[in-house]
This record gives sequence, structure tokens and C-alpha cells, in this order.
Amino acid sequence: MASDRVISSDDHVFEPADLWTSRVDKPFRDRAPRVIHRDEDDTDWWVCDGVIGISGGSGGSQMGKRFESPEQMRIGDTLEHVRLGAYLPEERLKDMDADGIDMALVYPTEGLLLYSVPDSTLLTALCAAYNDWLAEFCGAVPRRIKGIAMLDIDDIGSAIRELERCAKLGLVGAMISVYPAEEKSYDRPEYEPFWAAAEDLRMPLSLHAVTNRPATQSGDGDEALRTLDGPIDYAALANIDHWVRMSLARMILSGVFERHPKLQVGSIEQEVSWASHFIERLDYTYTQRPQSGGYRYREDLLPSDYFHRNVFISFQEDAVGLRERQFIGVDNLMWGSDYPHFESTFPRSQQILAEILADCTEEEKAKIVGGNTARIYDLD
Repeated sequence: MASDRVISSDDHVFEPADLWTSRVDKPFRDRAPRVIHRDEDDTDWWVCDGVIGISGGSGGSQMGKRFESPEQMRIGDTLEHVRLGAYLPEERLKDMDADGIDMALVYPTEGLLLYSVPDSTLLTALCAAYNDWLAEFCGAVPRRIKGIAMLDIDDIGSAIRELERCAKLGLVGAMISVYPAEEKSYDRPEYEPFWAAAEDLRMPLSLHAVTNRPATQSGDGDEALRTLDGPIDYAALANIDHWVRMSLARMILSGVFERHPKLQVGSIEQEVSWASHFIERLDYTYTQRPQSGGYRYREDLLPSDYFHRNVFISFQEDAVGLRERQFIGVDNLMWGSDYPHFESTFPRSQQILAEILADCTEEEKAKIVGGNTARIYDLD
């Protein structure tokens, strides 16, 4: 596929087993994420404060099997089978070179599920420990791998301080909960200092899938493990974009992007085809519904204008969304490989890109596979 550079906007690391127990502040070490082995099926699982995390299977040991032997894919596995490139920078570069990836923006793996931890003070400590480790991971190969920080914004002042610290560490953006508790929705005025800080620091914010708060499961670690044989909620997976639509709608329709015109907020790992209908509904709701009680923009713009100016979307293989690219906005789209997870396009990223971008112009391809990411994150 012809392009000046290929940047994966949605890659992941698989955190080392001792990351939090060795780095988190001492008062929290007894409650830090830990790995529990389940003898009956020989699998390892992360558990933190009773919240079930991710196993080696979904975290990084099954990559590529969907192409060769999908019948062998399984959620559970041991950590020893996780691909080395998931946590060793030098091995990561080998896989990037083999897959034709020039640069990658990386998100956590286990860290995604930590947003379900009920105790905000604990979550804040875990985020800080992860951010320290991530800065070291990316610092080993700073021109090829860029890190996205984890942030808990339950406490706005603490979140701003951590965002400032992460910018100094060299991380290029930050991830916040895709959907906070209802009483803390993103249209509330208390977030204004945080949006302003992210705008001033030029730190794009990400709303990554499966980072909802508060907790959806609780109980001690052993009790949590006994629920692992339960069915996967495929209906929820098929509608995973619901939460990001709610958060983005609340931000757009409450004027967040009018007040913070340079703030960039992205939807990560929720594909993109939903955005076409979402944009149309935003404008319809703003112009055709009763206007009393709703926020009215001071500027002569529509919700779709703020979407196109302030929102970006990372996707993997959404052919329907690409057919709608002119309406959604070519400048808003970013491709990501989701390395090293189940659904990753590795090791066939170039083949898949050639197929899904076949109808795009060379200019569109260059933007989607790297140019937009480089522009929004100010990458060299």
C-alpha cells in the first residue's frame, strides 16, 4: 500500500506481572493488580480489588490465530505465552518492521479494565505507576513508539496534575473513561479546568472501549475467578459504540468544543460506521427539537461542525464506515492494528489495508494510515 508512513493509532502493551506491585505507592501495594493461576484450565488472570481483568489469551497470546486457526482461539491462557513484543520494546520493533508499521501509539491492556475498580484513590495510584512504566517503555525507542497515559478524572485537580506530569514524561496524549458515572457525565461544568488543561498542553484525549466507570463486578479475587466461565455478552460487544456516542454527544451538545476549540477527543477501538448516523442525529436534534432548556452555540455552527473539528476516530477494518468517509470526514479517521490483541491485523496489516482502502485516493490513504495521527498528536 502506497503511503509515506504508516502509524498505528491503536496498539497496546501487555503490562508486566510485577508492574503495579513494584511501582505503585506502598499504601496500595496489597491491593494492586495481581495474577492468579487457575489450575482447572491452566490459565492466568489479572484480578484487582475483586474486578476481573484480562488473561494472557485476550491480552496477547492469540494474535494471528484468527487468520490461521480461529477454532483454536480462547480467552484464557498463561502469561508465558504472551508475545514478547507486547512488553519488550526491542521485540516490538521487530514485529512493527515485519508488519510495515513505522510508528505506533500504545494503550494499556490490563489497564483498560482497571477503570472498573470502584476506589478512585486506588485507581489514581495505579494510573501513576503505569504512566511511569509506559514512559520508560516508549523512551527505549522514542521515535517509533509513543505512549497514551491512563488518567482517572474523578478528582479534577489530581487529574490535571497527572496530565501535566505525563506531558513532561513525553507521553503524547491521555485516556479517560469512555463513560463516567451518570452523576459525573462530561457535560458537567466541573470538568472545564480539565478540558482547558488538555487543550493548553496539546494532549489529545481518548475514549477507549471498555473503560466505563464505576465497577461492574466486585467481590474478592477467588470469587471473581469463579465467574470466568460465564457467557460473553456478545450483544454488548456488538453495541460497544453506545457509550462513546453518549459521552461525545454530551460534550458536543453542551458546548465543550465551542469553549475549547483546540481540544481533541477521540473514539478508540469502537470502529467508525456509527459516526455517520450519529453526526446526522446530532444536527437534527439541535435544529429540529424544542430549543428551550438546551445549550445554544454562540457561534453560527452546528454540532457536526464541532465533530469534524474536534473529534477523531480510530478503526481497524470497518468497510461500511470507509464508504461513508466523506460524510464522516477523511480528516477525522485513523487506522489502528490493535496489536497484540485477538482481533489485531498483525501480521497481515498491509494486506488488510490494501483491501479496505482500495477505493480511497492516495491522498485519503496517506491521511488515514498516518497523516491524521501525525497531525493531531504533533508527531515528528
